[in-house]
Amino acid sequence: MGYRIGFGIDFHQLAEGREFWLGGVLIPHDRGAVGHSDADVLIHAICDALLGALNLGDIGVHFPNTDPAYKDIDSKILLEKHMQGPGQRIWGGEYRHDCVSGGAEDHEVCRGDAETMAAILQIGADDISIKATTTEQMGFVGRGEGLVAYATVLLER
Repeated sequence: MGYRIGFGIDFHQLAEGREFWLGGVLIPHDRGAVGHSDADVLIHAICDALLGALNLGDIGVHFPNTDPAYKDIDSKILLEKHMQGPGQRIWGGEYRHDCVSGGAEDHEVCRGDAETMAAILQIGADDISIKATTTEQMGFVGRGEGLVAYATVLLER
């Protein structure tokens, strides 16, 4: 039996006129994350954590923001592609995800949808932990200028 641990982090600015996707769920908000795709900061962090655990680079290597094919793509599709990749045929997984969000620093914004993530990751919703914290109004997150999400992944063979 072997284990691999991956860590992912992602940042996005917030702006008016964008939808706010978090954990595959559209969150009602007056601003959304800016990015080449739908800018789902949580899913991007999870993708990077998976790729890191498998030693396969990062999300930008697999889905570059210069490729028009990924313009405004639903990040759930990117995560599904990771789940179908060669590393996932070798490694099963148990996943833990933590999210730090500051667009609106209440915990409702960062909940995402554990059921949505569980379906994509092919695991039980009980194996996913999504939580929020406040930055006490410090930094770009605390000022409401952007978002950050962290994800950790434990894969077990």
